[in-house]
Amino acid sequence: MDENIPAPSISSAKGRLVSLDALRGFTIAAMVIVNDPGSWSHVFPPLRHASWNGCTLTDMIFPFFLFIVGISISFAYTKRLEAGIPPGKIHRKILIRSVSIYLLGLFLWLFPDFDFTSIRWVGVLQRISVVFLVCALLFLHTTWKQQVRIGAAILVIYWILMAYIPVPGIGRPDLSVPGRNWANYLDSLFLPGVMWQKTWDPEGILSTFPAIVTGILGMLTGKLYLSVKDPYQRLVWLFFAGFLLFLTGGIWNWFFPINKNLWTSSYTLFTAGLGVMGFATCILLVDMLGYTRWTFLGRVYGANAITSYVLSGLLTLVFYGWSFGGASLNEWFLSGMTSAGMVPELASFLYAVIYMLIIFIPALILYRKRIFIKV
Repeated sequence: MDENIPAPSISSAKGRLVSLDALRGFTIAAMVIVNDPGSWSHVFPPLRHASWNGCTLTDMIFPFFLFIVGISISFAYTKRLEAGIPPGKIHRKILIRSVSIYLLGLFLWLFPDFDFTSIRWVGVLQRISVVFLVCALLFLHTTWKQQVRIGAAILVIYWILMAYIPVPGIGRPDLSVPGRNWANYLDSLFLPGVMWQKTWDPEGILSTFPAIVTGILGMLTGKLYLSVKDPYQRLVWLFFAGFLLFLTGGIWNWFFPINKNLWTSSYTLFTAGLGVMGFATCILLVDMLGYTRWTFLGRVYGANAITSYVLSGLLTLVFYGWSFGGASLNEWFLSGMTSAGMVPELASFLYAVIYMLIIFIPALILYRKRIFIKV
């Protein structure tokens, strides 16, 4: 490797790491695309979630974001602690931010009718808020070794409970089908409000625990990044750690299937491993080799990630809900493209990409004005 290659750099935008912003932003852009196809009846298989066991490209997006949340916690609060700010003074900001993200999740679910009789208390933003809260507090009050032990304990206990402990009224869990495991059972008993799958929720109670481990693995990755000063050694360690997690998750899949709906232990390690290697790849290409032009969309989205996600949820009312001449915009687009001979799945994907680019416009305005909304 060329000795003249510079060490990883920080962008001028308030000291932000370019590679991390790019990875975060591309993750949000991908989330918008898979959430907003032209038609749910016509979607390429990789852009759908696995129906149960297994992992598609779409299944990697949410854990990638939680993993990045963990890295960001490590970066942000390491600086605060090194500046001599007592952990107690940071608690209030952590709590406010977590509550704000949670309330945004409820707002998106209720918008635009605000029917509180059919509220869904869990969801993507709600899970992000819980993972952020728990991981931030763990970072402030535990060592990295304790975080390793906590994460490992959660994954092993979750595996034993989900795979081997009999479920009341069901018996031994059956992980080959929904509804016959502890996560579904506890959701049906204790989760109030509307659930995504009527009797259980993929962002439910029990599966939140391994999702927290995804955040912990992100924090440990951030710790590794900050601890290894030599950029080349850091890169080697990141790729090695990522591959080890990926391999361990793949092997664990033989005994505890990779499953996003249950956020299984194998899924946690498998996706975190890919996340570490993805982060390392961005560091190599962006920060070390200086290839930044291709990351522009990611950097723009990444600078205001939650804001962009919320905006994409709000604008669905216009692009999917409003009727123009008896059809919504997505229906007009799909009908026009398919009439011109385009494959329906491709037309649906193209609409999703266009929608993502529309959301990019306000994100770009904020980025140009150097406005970074910390939600």
